[in-house]
Amino acid sequence: MRPNPTGRAAATALAAVLLLPLTACANDAASASHAAVPAGQQVDGPKVKIMVGGLDKVIYLPAMLTQRLGYFGEAGVNVELMSEPAGVNATTALLAGDVQGAVGFYDHTIDLQAKGKNVESVVQFSQAPGEVEIVSTKQAEAIRSGADFKGRKLGVTSIGSSTDFLTKYLAVKNGTAVSEFSPIAVGAGQTFIAALQQGSIDAGMTTDPTVATILDKGLGKILYDMRTPQGSRDALGGLYPSSSLYMNTDWVEKNKDTTQKLANAFVKTLKWMSGHTPEEIAAKMPADYAQGGAEQYAAAIKATLPMFTTDGVMPADGPRTVLAVLAAFHPDVKGKEGTIDLARTYTTEFVGKAATG
Repeated sequence: MRPNPTGRAAATALAAVLLLPLTACANDAASASHAAVPAGQQVDGPKVKIMVGGLDKVIYLPAMLTQRLGYFGEAGVNVELMSEPAGVNATTALLAGDVQGAVGFYDHTIDLQAKGKNVESVVQFSQAPGEVEIVSTKQAEAIRSGADFKGRKLGVTSIGSSTDFLTKYLAVKNGTAVSEFSPIAVGAGQTFIAALQQGSIDAGMTTDPTVATILDKGLGKILYDMRTPQGSRDALGGLYPSSSLYMNTDWVEKNKDTTQKLANAFVKTLKWMSGHTPEEIAAKMPADYAQGGAEQYAAAIKATLPMFTTDGVMPADGPRTVLAVLAAFHPDVKGKEGTIDLARTYTTEFVGKAATG
C-alpha cells in the first residue's frame, strides 16, 4: 500500500494537539538542529529511528555513546539517531509515527496517559533529573529558594517541557503559586546563557554542558542541583527518573524482538559507563560536543554521571515521585492521580533479559 499523506498529516496534527501544553522534551534543541546521524555499519537486522531531545546533552549521552561504541550493530539492529530540531519534539514525532522511539524524560509517559495515550519507558537511563536551577550571579543574594521565585523571570527550555514541570513544582513546594512568576522559554545552550547574561531571566533550569559553561564564566550560581540521586531527593522528595528510551506500547508489543535488541545495546552502554572514567567517556563522544574544551566537557560528565542507572531498570519509588510532582500543578494530572496506572508507564521486561543475557 502507498503511504497516505492525509492520514500522516492528521496523525501529526493530533499529536500536536495532544501535546499542548506539552510542547517539548526537557531542554529542547540545545543548539542548532542536527541532521540525522548515520547508523554506522549496517547489519542484518531491523531498522529503527530514534528521536533524541538534544543529542549533545549529557543527560541523553547514552544514545550517542551506544552508537559510538558500536553496540547497536552488535545487538543486531540498525539505529538512526535524530536530534530534535527547533519547533519539533521527540514525543510529537513518536506519536505521529515518524520515529519508533524517543529519548526524553519519563514524565511524559504519565502526562500522555492522562491524555489517553499509551507510551512506556523501555530503558530507564537515569534516576535523577540531571537538571540544575541556576541563578544569575547578580540575583544570587535575592533568590535563595523557590520561595523567592515570586515576581521573577525564570528560564525554561519551552513552556510545557520537563524543565517547566520541575520549575513549577519547586515554586509550589516552596509556597509560590505558578501564577506568581513568569516562565520564559529560552531554549538551552547558548540561548540560555545569553538570556542569563543579558538579564532576560533571573534564574533558570538547564543541564550540562551548559551548567559547566555558566559556572566557568562566573555568570551564575547553583540553587538546586538535581544531577545526583541525593540532589533529587533534596529538591523533589525522592528519586525522579528522567531520561529514558520510551516507545508506543502497541509498537513494543508488536516488535518485541527489536525492542529487546535495543534494550541489550543500551544496557550494555550503561554498564560500560559505570566502569569508565568521565575522561574515557568524553573521548568516545563527537569532538564538537566539547565546546568548552575537553577538560570542561569531562567535568560536566563527571558532575552528571551519578544520575545514570547501571542496568536500565526503573527505580522502585521513582514513578510515584514523578506522579506527585505532576499532580502538584499539572492541570491534566492534578486531582486525577487515582486514574493513572503507573505500571503501564514503564516496563522492566526487556532490561531484565538484557541484564541476564
